Amino acid sequence: MKILFVVGARPNFMKVAPVIEAVRNSASDRFTSVLVHTGQHYDANMSDIFFSDLEMPQPDRFLGIGSGSHASQTAKVMIEMEALLEEEQPDLVLVAGDVNSTLATALVAAKAGITLGHIESGLRSFDRTMPEEINRIVADEFSRFCFVTESSGMNNLEFEGIENDRVFFVGNTMIDSVVKYLPKARERFAGLAERLAIEQKQFALVTLHRPSNVDDRDSLERFVELFEAMASFAPRIVFPIHPRTLKQLEVFGLMERVKRNSNLALIDPVGYLEFLALQDAATVVLTDSGGVQEETTMLGVPCITVRENTERPVTVMQGTNELLGLDMPKVLEFAKRAFSGQWKESAIPELWDGHAADRIVLILKEAL
Repeated sequence: MKILFVVGARPNFMKVAPVIEAVRNSASDRFTSVLVHTGQHYDANMSDIFFSDLEMPQPDRFLGIGSGSHASQTAKVMIEMEALLEEEQPDLVLVAGDVNSTLATALVAAKAGITLGHIESGLRSFDRTMPEEINRIVADEFSRFCFVTESSGMNNLEFEGIENDRVFFVGNTMIDSVVKYLPKARERFAGLAERLAIEQKQFALVTLHRPSNVDDRDSLERFVELFEAMASFAPRIVFPIHPRTLKQLEVFGLMERVKRNSNLALIDPVGYLEFLALQDAATVVLTDSGGVQEETTMLGVPCITVRENTERPVTVMQGTNELLGLDMPKVLEFAKRAFSGQWKESAIPELWDGHAADRIVLILKEAL
């Protein structure tokens, strides 16, 4: 039976790579697999290096979609995916996460009558102003296999009326990648430390890319002010900057001010292994990313999420994550706590054990 794996953006790669490996290692006699990269993230920093770091096979098909508005990007993927599914005739399409490629592929597969599976199903922020929320809901609605990462996902799908026989609590495939690659990532830290002038547990790590945070001048300037204030206690702040955020700093005339902050190391996006090494060694991580909330919880690293909501509540209830929104005095206070060694107790969530992909493959073997 033929499985079509679809990835489009960096978060997809860490979620899909363990499943591809599990299929090829333990079910090669049952399944053939085709890897499709839509090209939603398409440059070397945002895509190619992740394939290398995660030891993923090169894509069998590359759609070259590129950037664009939500509507145009989704439409382009749908047009290309319709032709590809007609040609490949897969028995199962597997998508991951909540990017536009996930939404587009789910719609096309559903209309073509092809069985769909969704890795990282059931997550909800309950904020439908987030495009990702719409993408998740649609993918889950049409999926025969909803592979859930945390218990909140089970409750959300039940509330939405998704039948129990479509829902499978398997754990988190992104954590599979962390478990596998953390030793190799740690080998990268010495080189990063020398290049960035940082020491273990003596720096803050920042990721910032959501439109709600970076597309408004006032919001973005508040982050610049926050980084300046953190200089009083944080020896170093490392900021691998997303292309969108870099562009907005320049558009709003904030770049010169950022450059004057000698504590702030503004660097290009880094590969998976280097970013995992930075997370593991950081004193605290400030982020608006979903996956980083999960990775820091697994690593036991304090995390401050600068959003008003999270679709990953287990990272707050059990993990190291604090959801603080844009309350900058509070963000500053919690960052100080992290540097003084004061943080809440945390635990690794259920089934975040490095074997989620194996459970997915076992379910597919039995069902298909």
